[in-house]
Amino acid sequence: MTGLVTKSDAPRPAAHKAAISAASIGSTPIALPPLPFADTALEPAISARTLGFHHGKHHQGYVTKLLGLVEGTPMATMTLEEIILATAGDEARRAIYNNAAQAWNHGFYWQSLSPEAQEPSAELAAAIVRDFGTLDELKAKLVSTATAHFGSGWAWLVKDSGKLAVVSTPDADVPFIKGQVPLLTIDVWEHAYYLDWQNGREGHVKAIVNGYVNWEFAGRNFTGS
Repeated sequence: MTGLVTKSDAPRPAAHKAAISAASIGSTPIALPPLPFADTALEPAISARTLGFHHGKHHQGYVTKLLGLVEGTPMATMTLEEIILATAGDEARRAIYNNAAQAWNHGFYWQSLSPEAQEPSAELAAAIVRDFGTLDELKAKLVSTATAHFGSGWAWLVKDSGKLAVVSTPDADVPFIKGQVPLLTIDVWEHAYYLDWQNGREGHVKAIVNGYVNWEFAGRNFTGS
């Protein structure tokens, strides 16, 4: 499986995704969540300066823009998940989708990171061995996928039809619009790393994958708990 979006697997209108429910994904309000760690907690992989811009400017910007786009409409009281599923594939509402998806992706990204080194749970570890061979092979796949992704986007560990896979999505796209369950993500937009690493995306991704992945979060997403 690749992260390339083709005509056949591009985002489709919500009417064609009846099997996917917002409730099964989560219930995220249109708001800026606080970071789950101190702004210096991810150094040296991610500096406090980068976090300040990334969370306080970029993430906040998506939330603010979305609030303006949905003000006075029924979507103003919907969750991010509901808005994403309602607007995916609808070019007339692409701006709403983009800002809702980016707000959701960033909230998920912060949860995917941990200041403390972790190991996958026994259940997730068994699935990793089954589908990748070893944890090191999974990490290498995450690094290569994130590094090779062209332009802005995201690299993901997902559960797809019961199996684990590493995929990438362009721009704001999210895996759950294609029925995949996101377990963790890595942001490969330049604003995620450029202040610290300049054009060294691979070095940044390696630092994240080898020391700052929240495997407990991935495990909870894997089991649905």
